[in-house]
Amino acid sequence: MVTATPRCGSLVCLDFKPPFRPLREPEFCVMYKDFGCCDYQKDQELMGKYYRIMNHLDYDGFASCAGFVQELLCQECSPYAAHLFDAEDPSTPVRTIPGLCPDYCSQFWNRCNATIPHLSDDPHISKINGDQRRLCRYLELEDTDYCYPHLLSSSQLSQNLGHVKYDSDGCLQICLEEVANGLRNPLAMVHANDGTHRFFVAEQVGVVWVYLPDRSKLEKPFLNISKSVLTSSWEGDERGFLGLTFHPRHKHNGKLYVYYSIEVGFDERIRISEFRVSPHDMNTVDHRSERVILEIDEPASNHNGGQLLFAEDGYLYIFTGDGGMAGDPFGKFGNAQNKSALLGKVLRIDVDHNDKGPLYRIPPDNPFVQERGARPEVFAFGVRNMWRCSVDRGDPHTREGRGRIFCGDVGQNKYEEVDIIEKGRNYGWRAKEGFSCYDKKLCHNSTLDDVLPIYAYPHKQGKSVTGGYVYRGCEYPNLNGMYIFGDFMSGRLMSLREDRRSGQWHYNEVCMGLGLTCAFPGLINNYHQYIISFAEDEAGELYFMSTGIPSATSPTGVVYKIVDPSRRAPPRHCHYEPLPVKVKSNVINFVPQEVPIGIDLLTKNKPEAKPTKPYDWLQELIDQMGELGGDSTTPLPTTTSTKQPKTTRRKPKRKKSKPVVLDGAVRLAGEQDGRIDQGRVEVFVNGQWGTVCDDLWTISNAAVVCRQLGYRHALKAAKNSEFGEGRHFPIVLDDVQCEGTEATLLDCKHAGLEKHNCAHYEDAGVVCGQSQDQVQV
Repeated sequence: MVTATPRCGSLVCLDFKPPFRPLREPEFCVMYKDFGCCDYQKDQELMGKYYRIMNHLDYDGFASCAGFVQELLCQECSPYAAHLFDAEDPSTPVRTIPGLCPDYCSQFWNRCNATIPHLSDDPHISKINGDQRRLCRYLELEDTDYCYPHLLSSSQLSQNLGHVKYDSDGCLQICLEEVANGLRNPLAMVHANDGTHRFFVAEQVGVVWVYLPDRSKLEKPFLNISKSVLTSSWEGDERGFLGLTFHPRHKHNGKLYVYYSIEVGFDERIRISEFRVSPHDMNTVDHRSERVILEIDEPASNHNGGQLLFAEDGYLYIFTGDGGMAGDPFGKFGNAQNKSALLGKVLRIDVDHNDKGPLYRIPPDNPFVQERGARPEVFAFGVRNMWRCSVDRGDPHTREGRGRIFCGDVGQNKYEEVDIIEKGRNYGWRAKEGFSCYDKKLCHNSTLDDVLPIYAYPHKQGKSVTGGYVYRGCEYPNLNGMYIFGDFMSGRLMSLREDRRSGQWHYNEVCMGLGLTCAFPGLINNYHQYIISFAEDEAGELYFMSTGIPSATSPTGVVYKIVDPSRRAPPRHCHYEPLPVKVKSNVINFVPQEVPIGIDLLTKNKPEAKPTKPYDWLQELIDQMGELGGDSTTPLPTTTSTKQPKTTRRKPKRKKSKPVVLDGAVRLAGEQDGRIDQGRVEVFVNGQWGTVCDDLWTISNAAVVCRQLGYRHALKAAKNSEFGEGRHFPIVLDDVQCEGTEATLLDCKHAGLEKHNCAHYEDAGVVCGQSQDQVQV
């Protein structure tokens, strides 16, 4: 038996955005009053169209067709409207009548075909309206799961309707919008909170750019202190321009604060400076206005901290690293546990009213003001290298959580952690790393009294946490209260949500949307691996920045906006009017560079369908390989890649006696009950087959394998030898890091051929998604 493989769909309206819960209940399309694609205004428009159509019918026609016409019109309000109207391909017109199931279409035609010319202006429908068989075939959808009205009775589609979507492994599915690109290690994105809704992106080299609400960029930098900033082009250099924040009353005083590395003689230092915006141009800093607020000697070139922020109390918070090297080796207990040192700390100072007198004052309620030998600036201590912190805006309605400060603290050898910063607390380093003891003597000291992180994860999951934000925006209500963060090395996006009753934080990984979830205009489903920082705009929407090459001088940095494809706020509910911005610089219009990976948009409104024939996709795959001169183990050339492969490979010559297998060829192995779309990944290298370790194994790596085998996308990056251990083969690849567009795994970054520090219980695997035109036999 031959059955079509349904494609994975998502909740998408005809405007290519997620459905919503209307603020005012509809009166006509009441079946979608709780969740759908129509607000009250659209509902009234559909009601008006309904009465115009029904005016063409007599009494019997009205009685017979009223229900049909209402149902068909109201499918524009269905949460699956984009699928019902086959709108996945934005380059072609959407259907004028939703996709109908054959039995329903027959009933509709037999009773109400007179209404069809009033429902649709499609000339082809007018041409075939007299032939029920041809019309219903034309109105049929390729995805039989989504035809109306069968989709209403599908428990799989209706389950958790309007809630955040998770895959089978509990991974939260999101999509992204590209917001800015071509940046050199963008490590901070902030807004001025002045009503203009501009955002300012800082590069590690010491240049800050202004972006307008339409995402255009001003040609002239907002700030350029690159000649003073200490950094280098080598990958992983932690020095540079590290932090930027605007004064809460920036709109009135024009002040902003920066945190950067400098070199004084042979010494390296942290510098925190105050600047003012030029009185002649709101989009340019007066570089002559710099006043150095604080400088701190750095004994090493790493662990530089870098976060600056103003909290709810109006004070400036400064987050410093422990001084560098490994294990905080400075002094008897390290810098972090030494309250007389400014390193390894959260500092809090008052920079208000500093035009005359001291550049900053000590808030009177700082916790160690009265402690002998302690620096009065210290607000909290025992931190290693907090990288990216944020202030929770609080629930939009209840204000619950408002003012909490969240930080990601980068670990040493084993664990990464997320903390909530509280006054006077000890965060444990170097006594503890995460929940684990690092320095056993300090760890068991009864006076430690440290606060534990809200979450910690091992280095098998990631090796450098990037702190994020609690989502409090308006556009995606399902995300409210979710803390979203990432890992710089593994490229993982992650989330925590608090159980208000127990106070515990529950973890879910964040994945890119599967199937066609993100296959709509402006959305993408991939990002560069090295997640540098997170941000929120003036309206509270959430973003993150990542790069393809972690170097301060590599222009591969991109800013992404996080999009929840399962639900949005009602139209116009989140509307705001940015204040006008006087622009004196040339404007560079935004041109997106990123594209979705593994998604082929379907062509809609095809000519009348021909009778279907069984399709032997396996034979076609073998035939294509034969044309290339290879055999069934030779990979097909990747045709969906968005970037050129790093290396080109010659086509194998046809051999009569022995098949040719190219280096980089892949196959799937293991016991999968006859499934050919999943298994342990085995790679052909230097004349032999071998396995891949799952260190850094991600969905982007899996996408390379799946596309190489002829599938459009990867559903899962399987780990921990899920498909068995390949003990009879050597391990040929470890620490594989792909962008997802490479031709083979050999074109990705890796530890080197047959170089590894893992075992077969970490053999990697994949689960691939079949292409849309494939069938199961």
